Amino acid sequence: MLQTTKKSAMEKRYLLFICLSILTFCLAADASNAEAARPCNGRRYSEGDSIVCVCSGTYCDDLTPIVQGDIPAGQFLSYRSSRSGDRFLAVKGTIQPNGTRQTDDGTDPTGAVVDAVFTISNAGSYQSLIGFGGAMTDAAAINIMSLSEAARKSLLDSYYSETGSEYSVGRVPMASCDFSTHVYSYDETPGDFDLKDFKLTTEDLDMKIPLLKQAQATAKAPLKIFGSVWTAPAWLKTSGRENTSGQLIGQAGDKYHKTWAQYFVKFVQSYEAQNVSIWGLTTQNEPIDGYIPMFPFQALGFTPASQRDFIAKDLGPALAAANLQHLKLIIMDDQRFLLPNWADTVLADDTAAGFVDGIGVHWYFDGLTPASVLTKTHNRHPDKFILSTEACQGSGIGQHKVILGDWSRGESYAQDIIENLQNWVGGWVDWNLALNTEGGPNWAKNQVDSPIIVNATADEFYKQPMYYALAHFRYSSLTGS
Repeated sequence: MLQTTKKSAMEKRYLLFICLSILTFCLAADASNAEAARPCNGRRYSEGDSIVCVCSGTYCDDLTPIVQGDIPAGQFLSYRSSRSGDRFLAVKGTIQPNGTRQTDDGTDPTGAVVDAVFTISNAGSYQSLIGFGGAMTDAAAINIMSLSEAARKSLLDSYYSETGSEYSVGRVPMASCDFSTHVYSYDETPGDFDLKDFKLTTEDLDMKIPLLKQAQATAKAPLKIFGSVWTAPAWLKTSGRENTSGQLIGQAGDKYHKTWAQYFVKFVQSYEAQNVSIWGLTTQNEPIDGYIPMFPFQALGFTPASQRDFIAKDLGPALAAANLQHLKLIIMDDQRFLLPNWADTVLADDTAAGFVDGIGVHWYFDGLTPASVLTKTHNRHPDKFILSTEACQGSGIGQHKVILGDWSRGESYAQDIIENLQNWVGGWVDWNLALNTEGGPNWAKNQVDSPIIVNATADEFYKQPMYYALAHFRYSSLTGS
């Protein structure tokens, strides 16, 4: 049964389109298959319980762009992906008249089978949608660049075009992370507090930046690209090493912290000099990692209090002085079990809070903390958005890294996204856009899975169930809505 408040017929059809286009598996009585886009070239691997869709420079499945007016009054269009091999199977259906009630035997009074009952209400409003996306890590860039030009275009189209996932958000590491082939920063000169030797590297100039430009040229709207940093140069850290834990030397307001703040400024300016616009910054990737002894890859530690002070005394003023106050500054960028305390501590300081726009969360320990903590955090800080900034499969101890065609991994993505959206999260950003068949490269041997797996030898790539789980949200979760 569809229950709506007073809205125009066009608005009602649009609301119904939003509700029925997302991850739809139950269809109404008069459903029939719609004309499909280019279908999946499916392939099964022994380790998976579903298929991957094989793409190359000459063929790749795609998705049909949908225009609101394409759906006639009284009808709906849904899309189905399934373990058995359906990938965005388009299905048309007829909406039963408003007010039709289902009987105990699963039929309406006319005898037709009722597959689903949706109640639509415009009472109340929730978060504005920032969008969906993935990270252009060094590893992702290496894998994408390993393909032929035609195959590379197919991959970027799969993510950014109107016939693909229509990603609108992108994360880029500031210098190296574990998904690099080696450890590096943008200024390796000890004592260079003026950052005279700061410079982008070949990973930026020859791979990430050209690919981000191509992605932007493919997308129909400006991409929201945000930078995240893993480590400071060794000479700014208490450990004296980039490839493990440690904190900034000194305390907020001193030359070490002011130099680190300028590092952010120079990153943004350097990328924008290459015609890549930066939308935002996270203050630090997983800051609690910097306090774990002998952490196995790049990290820099902050507590909520030290992050608060760094923002208030160093980073915020540095961005403002460089006329970069328009950037979206995102705190935490770590696990949600740190909420709401992390946000409470940082945002209790009016100066720090004035520079902060959002709160970043990762998904890795979501099982430890209910999603309701996100709503609790929103209720305490309603003027700050919440963005899921990293997720991946295969990261757990003992887990297989890459499983080609694993359906449950796609289901986990969909479940997490829905749970986040129901608790005030404004967007969801995946980890590596593409990895190789081993789940890398990763210098720390911390390989994981990815929605797209590249086989450079065969000049092809495989779209996993995770890819389609994410892509389903393109039809219902419109950026800015």
